[in-house]
Amino acid sequence: MSWKKRMETVLRDVEEAVTEEEIAKLLESNPSPIAYIGIEPSGFMHIGQGMLTSRKVRDMQEAGFTVKILLADWHAYINDKFGGSIEDIKQCGRYIQDCFLALGVDPLKTEFVLASEIMGSMDYWERVLRVAKANSVARIRRAVDIMGREAEDAEADSSKLIYPSLQVTDIFELGVDVAYAGMDQRRAHMLARDTADKLGWKKPMAIHTPILTGLKGGGRMDSSHKGKMSKSDPDSCIFIHDSPEDIDRKVKGAFCPPTPQDNPMLDMCRYLIFPETHEITVPRDEKWGGPLRYETYRELEEDYVKGELHPADLKKAVSLYLAELLEPVRQYFLDKPHNLERMKQLIP
Repeated sequence: MSWKKRMETVLRDVEEAVTEEEIAKLLESNPSPIAYIGIEPSGFMHIGQGMLTSRKVRDMQEAGFTVKILLADWHAYINDKFGGSIEDIKQCGRYIQDCFLALGVDPLKTEFVLASEIMGSMDYWERVLRVAKANSVARIRRAVDIMGREAEDAEADSSKLIYPSLQVTDIFELGVDVAYAGMDQRRAHMLARDTADKLGWKKPMAIHTPILTGLKGGGRMDSSHKGKMSKSDPDSCIFIHDSPEDIDRKVKGAFCPPTPQDNPMLDMCRYLIFPETHEITVPRDEKWGGPLRYETYRELEEDYVKGELHPADLKKAVSLYLAELLEPVRQYFLDKPHNLERMKQLIP
């Protein structure tokens, strides 16, 4: 594969690349770079985190990257997950590893790394201190919301102020060429790039994919991302191992405004379904004109906004396609149920 084709693959459906010029130079000169994504083991994996992330991981692997998936256990502890039980957090990490394998990432090009394993090194903690010394308290506070928290939380629990320095240190400790995450993690990656400039360290590039609107709607595009799909609210998301019946129930009850903005159904068509199927056929009763077939997302969006595609018909199509795309995941967990069953015991 030419470097230009690799570039096209890496940047497919990416919302932002920092910077495209740097990534192009990397791919011209390096046939096997390293990318990373950090995942907090904090609960069941939903389709925004799972389907979107795994597809970009597969894209990067196709382009020659080895992808390190950091299972950020002590980060989850700082963020008060599982009542602070590090053993339960690590169990969730084993489940997340299953999820990525079920979603088709290449196990030969994927390295799962537990954060507690790299934190055992004195070199790691030296890096943490150097990162912290290189940045003001105000700069760190601005990055605290990468944890899905408000900066004010650090007033009650000072561990929250350590979190950004840990996340930046992870990137340097893992020898990353490209850091990957959703747009909600952008501040962490910019902090890492700024820190690299200050300390003369290898400067990571970054790519960011969109954040899916939660099923309840509510402002994904706002800088706070408060309307994003969230595993902490099961009614706002679809989990990757949900049954077809659960998917259908959640989709039927989802917010679906007559505009493309903050519309979870259109988000799922655009970012999850079309990239996998390259077309969508909407089942529709013959009395309403019969099925509708779309070869591009733009065609579907235009029909929806004009009122030629009814929300109920759109929801039916979304439900059917998601159920089909997630069938391999359900089969994986039927064959290897242990970690999912343990998670069901940990999460009521």
